[in-house]
Amino acid sequence: MGPEHYNPPPHYRSCNLCEAICGIEISGRNDGKLDIRGDKDDPFSRGYICPKAVALQDIHSDPDRLKYPVRRTAKGWQRLSWDEAFGEVAKNLKRIKTQYGKNSVATYLGNPTVHNYGALLFLPPFIRSLRTRNRYSATSVDQLAHHFAGYLMFGHQLLIPVPDIDRTQYFLALGANPIVSNGSLMTAPGMGRRLEAVRRRGGRVILIDPRYNETARVADRHLFIRPGTDVLLLLALLHVVFAEGLTRVADLASLTSGVETIEGIAAQFTPESVAPITGIDAIEIRRLAQEFAAAESAVCYGRIGVSTQEFGGLCQWLINVLNIVTGNFDRPGGAMFTLPAFDPLALPQSIAPHGSFARWHSRVRKLPEFSGELPVAALAEEILTEGPGQIKALVTCAGNPVLSTPNGRELDQALASLEFMVSLDFYVNETTRHAHIILPPTSPLERNHYDIAFNILAVRNTAKFSPALFQPQGETKDDWEILLELQTRIENDGLRGSLKRQFMKRLLPPERILDLGLRLGPHKLSLRKVREAVHGIDLGPLQPCLPGRLRTADKRIALAPEPMVKDIKRVKDRLLNVDAHLNGHLSLIGRRQLRSNNSWMHNTERLVKGNPAKPPCTILMHPADAAQRDLTAGENVLVRSKIGEIVVPVQISNEMMPGVVSIPHGWGHDREGNQLSVAEQHAGASINDLTDNQAIDALCGTAAFNGTPVTVERYDARQGTASPHIRRQSRL
Repeated sequence: MGPEHYNPPPHYRSCNLCEAICGIEISGRNDGKLDIRGDKDDPFSRGYICPKAVALQDIHSDPDRLKYPVRRTAKGWQRLSWDEAFGEVAKNLKRIKTQYGKNSVATYLGNPTVHNYGALLFLPPFIRSLRTRNRYSATSVDQLAHHFAGYLMFGHQLLIPVPDIDRTQYFLALGANPIVSNGSLMTAPGMGRRLEAVRRRGGRVILIDPRYNETARVADRHLFIRPGTDVLLLLALLHVVFAEGLTRVADLASLTSGVETIEGIAAQFTPESVAPITGIDAIEIRRLAQEFAAAESAVCYGRIGVSTQEFGGLCQWLINVLNIVTGNFDRPGGAMFTLPAFDPLALPQSIAPHGSFARWHSRVRKLPEFSGELPVAALAEEILTEGPGQIKALVTCAGNPVLSTPNGRELDQALASLEFMVSLDFYVNETTRHAHIILPPTSPLERNHYDIAFNILAVRNTAKFSPALFQPQGETKDDWEILLELQTRIENDGLRGSLKRQFMKRLLPPERILDLGLRLGPHKLSLRKVREAVHGIDLGPLQPCLPGRLRTADKRIALAPEPMVKDIKRVKDRLLNVDAHLNGHLSLIGRRQLRSNNSWMHNTERLVKGNPAKPPCTILMHPADAAQRDLTAGENVLVRSKIGEIVVPVQISNEMMPGVVSIPHGWGHDREGNQLSVAEQHAGASINDLTDNQAIDALCGTAAFNGTPVTVERYDARQGTASPHIRRQSRL
C-alpha cells in the first residue's frame, strides 16, 4: 500500500533517518501525499522535526528505488526471483571461499544499518557464517575513536558517555555542530532548544572549531582552532587543571586508576607551548580550563572534527579524562551513561561484543582490528594487492563507501575488479553499481522500528516502538529476512537449510528478541507495553550508575590505558611544527548540512532543491585566502590533494578560519552507471576524491579526514580535464 491509499487515523513513529530519533506524526492528505510533522506528545523530541523527516515519504515512493532483486549484465540490470538471487549469491560466496580461502570474502556495513534493529540483530550471525576476518564498516570513518576510548577506559565499546545537556551549566564542544547534527553520538533532538535552555538558566556554551558554524551562532563564545591540533588543546587544559589544583576526583577516587600518570603527561604541555600551534591564545586556554573546573556542572564533548583526524583516539580519551578529573562524570550536568530500556550490555557478546583490539591485523598494511573489524581505509588495498588472502568477493549492506571512505577513486577501481559482489540496498548508487546482484530491502516506512543503537546514546531515557506504516512494495523483504536466508544457505543449503530457516523465522523474529531484551533491561518493560504507548515512554533523566555500569575487570575506570599513554610520543613528533607539516597548503575539513545525511539523502527533490545560484556542494574559504588566489565567489576552483583533484564552486565567508577550507561530505553523484535521477542533477563533487586512505589515526585506524593538505586555484576548463569533477594526477 502506498501513500495514495493511506488515510487517517494519524500514525506515530520515530524518524530513523539520523541519530536524533525525533517523534513524528503522519497523516494522509487529499492529494495522496503524506503530511509529516513533529509529534508534540513525544516525550523526547517534543514536536521538534528537521527537513529530513518529511522526506521519508520521498524515499518510500522514489521511482528509482529497487523493489525486486536484480543481476548486472552486459545489457543492463536483469530482474531475478528471490530464489534465483539467493541461490546465486550463496553459490558464488561458497565457491570463492573454497577456491581462495575464507578471508577472500569481505563485508562492509554502512551507517543506515544501525537505524534498523532487524539488521542489527541478524547481521552478526550472517557475518559469522562467512568466517572471514575481512570485516569493514563506516565505524572507522565515523565513531571508532569513541568506541576505542570506551573499550579501553570503561571495559565496553558501547560505554560512550554523553553530555547531560539538559542539566549542565557549562557545555564545551570541540569539532562539533550539534545544531545541525542534533548531537551525533549524543542523541538529542532539538539541540537548538537545549542549548538555548543552557543559556537561559545562566550557563555557557563554548564552541571550538575551525569554522564559525551554525552552533557557533548560538554559543556564548567561539574559538578557531587549527585542524588536527585539538589533542594539544586538551592536554593544555589538563595541564592547567592539575597545575592550579582544580581537580575534583574525590568522589571517583576509588573507581579510577592512573591519575598520577595523567598529571605527568599533562605537565609537558603548557598553554604557552601549544598556543602557537593550535592558534588559541594561552590566556584563553587558561580561562577555558578555569571556567570549566569552576562551573557548578560542566561537560566537554567532541565529535567528527576531533574523531576523524590523526589523533582522534587520543582526543576522545582526553575528553573523558577532562570530564573525570574535574568531577564532571557520572553526575547530573556532566558526562553520563544512558540506561536504555533495551540494553545491549546485557546481551550475549555474540550479539553486542564488548570490544577487542589487535587480535589480528590487515594483510597489506598490518592495521589492527577493533571489535572484529579492520579499518576501512585498508579495504581498497586488500582488494587490489595480489597474494594469499586477497579479497575476491564483497558483501555490502546499506553502504556507499565509494563516496564515504577515503580515496574513493581507488576504491571505485578496486570494486570493479572483484570476482563477485552482492549488495543489500534499494538503490543503484556509486558503490552498488559494481554489484553483480542487488537484494532490495523494505523502505523505512515498510518496517517496524525500535531504536536499539541511539537509545544507548540518548540524553534522556526513553523507549518507543514504531509499527510499519505500509505493506512492503513490490517484492522487497525486510533486511533480517534477507540476512537469515543468506546465512542458512551458506551454512547448510538444501532441505535441512530450508527447515532451519523456517524454524528460526518462527522462533526468532526480531520482535521476539526485542521483547526479551526489554524484559531483561533495567526498566523491565515488555514490547506490548511499549507498543501501547504510541508517543513513547519517558523513563526519566540520566542517572549515576557507577560502578555497576563498568565492564572493566577491576570495576575501575582506566584513566591511563597503555596504548593511549604510548601514543603521546607521536603527538610530540608530529605536531611540533604544524606550518611545516602543511608546507603552505590549505587545510581541508568537512561540513555538516541539515538537509543532507551522508550520501544517501540526495535523491529526494525536497532536500536538494533550492537556489541554483547557491549549490549545496561548495568549498568555503576565508576572504583573505580567496584574495590571495584572486578568486571570486561563485566561480569554479580546482582543489588538489596528494591523491586527486575535484572542481567545485567557491563560497567566500568570514566563518572560515584563515588557512582552512571546507567541503561537505557525501556528494559526487556523477559516476557512470548510477540510477539516481535526482542526485545526478545535483551531483556535486566528492570530498573523498581528495582524502588519502594512507592517512589514518595510527592508534586505532580511523581515517584521518580532517586536516587534509590541499591547494586551491581558479579552474580553467581549457585545461582539458577529462571530467569536470575528476583529475587523477596531482601536482603536489
